Amino acid sequence: MAGVVRSAASSGGEEERKTSWPEVVGLPVEEAKKVILKDMPDADIVVLPVGSPVTSDFRPNRVRIFVGTVASTPTIG
Repeated sequence: MAGVVRSAASSGGEEERKTSWPEVVGLPVEEAKKVILKDMPDADIVVLPVGSPVTSDFRPNRVRIFVGTVASTPTIG
């Protein structure tokens, strides 16, 4: 299954841990955070504008949410 990784659990068995959340695309940021935190309570969620430079280091608890869709027509005034 894409977006899931199996790892050894501290109890000695295996556990599945989600690695991506395609279901939050299009949701408001706060709703997306709730969904992610439900699956991964220890997530360090970082919200960034689309196109932001990011480091290439891997941190297993970091989840980046990229945002930046224009929500309504920009107008003068």
